[in-house]
Amino acid sequence: MKIKALTVFCGSKSGNNPSFLSAAAALGNLLAQENIELVYGGGNKGLMGALANGCLDQGGKVIGIMPKLLLEWEAQHTGLTELIITENMHDRKKILYEKGDAGLVLPGGMGTLDELFEMLTWNNLKIHNMKVFVLNIDGYYDALIQLLENMDTNGFMYDNWKDRIIVCPSVEALKPLLT
Repeated sequence: MKIKALTVFCGSKSGNNPSFLSAAAALGNLLAQENIELVYGGGNKGLMGALANGCLDQGGKVIGIMPKLLLEWEAQHTGLTELIITENMHDRKKILYEKGDAGLVLPGGMGTLDELFEMLTWNNLKIHNMKVFVLNIDGYYDALIQLLENMDTNGFMYDNWKDRIIVCPSVEALKPLLT
C-alpha cells in the first residue's frame, strides 16, 4: 500500500550535527516530490521547521498539529497547508496517529522518543498497525537499536521488533520503502 500521508516526529531543536537539518529538509523535499502529505507537530523551529519548509518549498502539503500549550514554545509555523490546534498533548498525538498512514522519527529528544514508543505500543496492542520508520542519521539511534536488541534478548518483546520498526540510515534509503 502506498503511503499517502506520513506522520513525522522530530526535534524542535536542530541538534549539534548539521546532517540532522539536512536530512529533515531532504525528507520534506522527498515527501513533496512523491506527493505524500506531511503530518507533523506544527513547529517552525529546529528539525520540525526544516522538515516542513523542505516540503513546502517543493509544493507539498503540510498539516501541523499543535496543542495550545506549545504555541509559544515551538513557534507555530504560519505557512502550513493546515494547522490544527488541540487542547492537550494527548489529543495532539491521537490526531497525529490518525492522520498518517505510517510514522517516522528523525533525531529528537524525549518528546520524539515518547511519540515513537507510544506508536509502537499502540501497534503492539493492535490499536493501529502503522509502519514505523526510524531515520538513523549518522547513527543517532544506534544506542536505541542496541536497547531494543537487549530487550529482545532478555525476553521482553512479544514479537520481533524488526517486524515493527524499519531502520533507514538515510533519506535515500527510505525512498523505495514509501510505496
